[in-house]
Order: sequence, then C-alpha cells, then structure tokens
Amino acid sequence: MELIRWNPRRELFGLHNRFNRMFDEFFSPTVRSDEIMSVRGWSPVVDIYENEENIVITAELPGVDKKDMAVDVKGRILTLKGERSTHDEVKEDNYYRQERCYGKFERCFTLPVEVDPEKIKADYKDGVLKIDIPKVEESKPKQVTIH
Repeated sequence: MELIRWNPRRELFGLHNRFNRMFDEFFSPTVRSDEIMSVRGWSPVVDIYENEENIVITAELPGVDKKDMAVDVKGRILTLKGERSTHDEVKEDNYYRQERCYGKFERCFTLPVEVDPEKIKADYKDGVLKIDIPKVEESKPKQVTIH
C-alpha cells in the first residue's frame, strides 16, 4: 500500500469540479444509456442577419438529409424542424465514443418584420441551410426626399 500525502488544495479543486458538474448536469441534462452519454436532443446553430431586401437565416445541419427537414412560416414565426438519424456504430477493440447528437430538433424564430411566405427561398448545400426571407414592401426602409 502506498501512502499519499494529503493536500487540502487538491480537495478544494475536487469540490470545485463536483459543483461545476452538478450545475452542468442541471442546466444541460444528460441521459445515461449503457456506455453512452448523450445530450437530450440537439439544436442546430444559426446566424440571422438582415439587409435592405431580406432577412437571412443560415443553419448548420451536417448529416441531416434534405427530406428530413422542414421550414414553416406562420405570421412572424419561422419554425425550422427536422431529424438527424444515427449511422452505424464504429467499434474497434476497447474503443467506443459517440459525441455527435442525433434525433429530432425544432427551433422557432420571431421575425422582426412581416414577410410574404410565398417568396421565401431555402437552399441546402454542404450541410448548411440558407433561408432568404424577402421583406414586404411596407417594412422596407424608405428614403424621404427633403424639399
């Protein structure tokens, strides 16, 4: 048996790490499934910006098939939803790890102006969905001439 000298700082850091894990698990709960720790769903990251003509939303959706996603607009609410399916497991000797999240997702965004749903265009390329949302004429900025 080996004697280990007690170090109070090590205990303090250990307590700090336990508190961090406790807060992490509270705010982003996980589900334990056999050997896998997976997050309870996932949410694609998006960028939203506006220019004079459009509101543009780009969403990172790697591994999601075009047929497994949908964009719905009702009033000023745009909903992006879909599902990323799991692929075959990769097992090698004593190695197994899965960090990518799979399953259904849904994100809702309140648009800053009224839009015409019939004119919205969506393009999916290289795992990135780009949605161009044209503004209606009333919401576009107007230049007033001063006489």
